Amino acid sequence: MKSLEGKSVLITGGTGSFGKAFVKRIIDSNVGVKKLIVFSRDEYKQFIMNNEFSVKDHSFLRYFLGDIRDRDRLYRAFNDVDVVVHAAALKQVPAAEYNPMEFVKTNVLGAENIINAAIDKGVSNIVALSTDKAAAPINLYGATKLCSDKLFVAANNLAGGHDIKFSVVRYGNVMGSRGSVIPFFQEQKAKGVLPITDKRMTRFNLPLAQSVDLVIHALEQSIGGEIWIPKIPSYKIMDVANAICETCEKPEIGIRPGEKLHEDLITLADASSTVDVGNYYAILPQGNNKVRNTYLNELGASEVPANFSYTSGDNDQWLNVDDIKVLIQKHL
Repeated sequence: MKSLEGKSVLITGGTGSFGKAFVKRIIDSNVGVKKLIVFSRDEYKQFIMNNEFSVKDHSFLRYFLGDIRDRDRLYRAFNDVDVVVHAAALKQVPAAEYNPMEFVKTNVLGAENIINAAIDKGVSNIVALSTDKAAAPINLYGATKLCSDKLFVAANNLAGGHDIKFSVVRYGNVMGSRGSVIPFFQEQKAKGVLPITDKRMTRFNLPLAQSVDLVIHALEQSIGGEIWIPKIPSYKIMDVANAICETCEKPEIGIRPGEKLHEDLITLADASSTVDVGNYYAILPQGNNKVRNTYLNELGASEVPANFSYTSGDNDQWLNVDDIKVLIQKHL
């Protein structure tokens, strides 16, 4: 995290699960940032977060109330900012199907506001958080995040003479994050019933701390235009249920609108643009031979097979029931 030393860092959606973990990492690392700005629209969540990470105890910390839909407010927030981590989004799949334009306004138009503010205000490095649902999306939330990903990748072409890098990180379910399956099952355990949408379902799994690791990697290693994907294990939904309560009833209630049986992180169509970079894959900007040659010839990356895809159902890394129990004990 030395690359953040002396820098002013702003995180949108900073009071969410990822935002709090990212702020805690910077505080615990004592990296010596100039400023760390928590930008979000919920004043109560900022109040609660300030009780945990107070401006009084950490003089570099700032809480900035605003919405990424508000272009003028973003321009004010981005004054003298060097690095932006964009974590703000509307995320609930059913809510997106019922309120589509609200998701477009935040996830797409909000992303465009951030890009324009960053270029005009002289930000040097931006990493935007994405989701596995942006790969071959079948729901509106995933479609808005795919659009956001495309905007951030293309933003590298809009920067002109500005010295700025835009990149994206894409990963699967974050363990224990708000609205995820493990906290839901833990709540349902007291009732003795864990409802299962479909017993064949699989998902990728990423502990919250590793999502922070991925963003720091992108901040430090990106050339510009990459979509970074971590190599992470999958789990079967029934193994998660059994890890939390083996004796509970597990009725199958049917898959919800907009859900997949298996999630994608890299589609077959992305294979020709994807390189293997050790612990990560990177989808490189299409048609940019300079970036591709740098990865293959200078950074030790290798090409993936032409028929490559990366889905939770076809993964070569799996968590079993005991593995999941250990992770729950460690991280939740």
